[in-house]
Order: sequence, then structure tokens, then C-alpha cells
Amino acid sequence: MRIRTLIPILTLVLLAGCGDDTSSEEEVRGVVTAFGEASAEKDYQEICDELLAQPLVDNVEQYGLPCELALKEGLGKVQAPRLTIGAVTVKGDRASARVKTTAKSQFTSTDTLKLRRFEDEWRIAALG
Repeated sequence: MRIRTLIPILTLVLLAGCGDDTSSEEEVRGVVTAFGEASAEKDYQEICDELLAQPLVDNVEQYGLPCELALKEGLGKVQAPRLTIGAVTVKGDRASARVKTTAKSQFTSTDTLKLRRFEDEWRIAALG
């Protein structure tokens, strides 16, 4: 009799776990979408402050330029950038997102962004 009572509870727990993956995937897609939009708008402040993981920002800044200026130097002349999200994979506090990027007078590029969850917030931890 006890086993019959546990089966519905276990089913709910398993379904709740699946929902978390879907929710995390949506959150990851949201961060990647925001990254694409901020890149198109040349909002490097938002990228550095809200979307990139601090270790990545620190890595960029170790070369002597603030993150925003480094991004401006690297991306400032890119015209009409567009980012399309493909497959997203979430495993615990790590995720990856396949992206295709296009821009005027640039070759199309397909890359994988690596993301990590920091204090319940997804951030881009590695580009390319």
C-alpha cells in the first residue's frame, strides 16, 4: 500500500525536475538573445555588466582595457550583426548554446557559447 502512495509522489518529483531543465534552457536562451541584441545595439556596458561572467570580464581586462572598451575595439565596426540560437544544452550549473552569427561584409560563423549559473543567474563564461 505504501508503494502505491509513493508512485504518484515520485512521478511529480521527476516531472518537476524536467520542468527545471526547460526553465533553465529558457533562461539560457534569454541571456543569449540579450547578448545578440546588446551586440547589435553596441551596448557594451550591458554585455559586460549583465551578461558576461566576472571571470571572463577579468580575463578581458587583464590586457589593460576596461571590458566595454575592449568590446568596442573588437566589435565597434561590425555592421548589422545578427545572432541565431540553435541547440541549447543544460547540465547542472553549466550550459552551452550553439549560435550562428552574421554581419554585413562578414563571413557567417557558427560557434558555441558556454554559460554558467552564478547565484541563480546565467552568465556567458566563454565566447566562441
